[in-house]
Amino acid sequence: MTLPVLVLRPEPGAAATVRQARAMGLEAHAFPLFAVRPLPWQPVPRGDIDALLLGSANALRHGGEALALYRGLPAYTVGEKTADAARAAGLDVVTAGKGGLQQVIAQVRHEHRRLLRLAGRERVDLALPDGITVTTREVYASEPLPMQPGLAGHLAAPALVLLHSGEAAAHFARLCDEAGIARDTIKIAAIGPRVAARAGQGWAALHSASRPDDAALLALAAQMCEEARSGSHSQLPEQG
Repeated sequence: MTLPVLVLRPEPGAAATVRQARAMGLEAHAFPLFAVRPLPWQPVPRGDIDALLLGSANALRHGGEALALYRGLPAYTVGEKTADAARAAGLDVVTAGKGGLQQVIAQVRHEHRRLLRLAGRERVDLALPDGITVTTREVYASEPLPMQPGLAGHLAAPALVLLHSGEAAAHFARLCDEAGIARDTIKIAAIGPRVAARAGQGWAALHSASRPDDAALLALAAQMCEEARSGSHSQLPEQG
């Protein structure tokens, strides 16, 4: 059995994930459940900060003209795509960390104690090391979208869904319940345990990637699809 792999993250990330999945031989389709839009925000004076903290390239796509105020400043980012967007915006990328902002903030240099975090309206809270202050500005929001007919059609048969965020997990579960779509034929690959927890219970399978990045999530998806084709029993631990 060949499982369709359904990518629910917003564009342009959805298309990028689909391209990577298809290059791996997976039958992938994009059905974004959110649309990202800019938010009005009040810039922080350049002299009041030492560096920027960026968890998503969306902050740079939607930050607007005010980003020019920070050109040349150091930036701490999550992932190479965010780092590339930061460089294109004229920022000096110090590190392109993996695994989320909590891991990145642990790498902040002693001379960069005052950070400006450009973030989405929905975001993860951070535990700050001693001596570091973070000013947060919300510069974009991910607005939920309704269930698309094409997505509902795929979910009528066994399918594998990729979940990149907790908001997507909760929204997807809610849409399935509202549409009367059975959970027990849908397998889920989540980018991390927190995301998996937001999806709830009752799915045919629910697993988390070994690392919170797209490469690990797609590797998990490929393993789950191979198990579906071969009929083998999953050796991956179920999320409780």
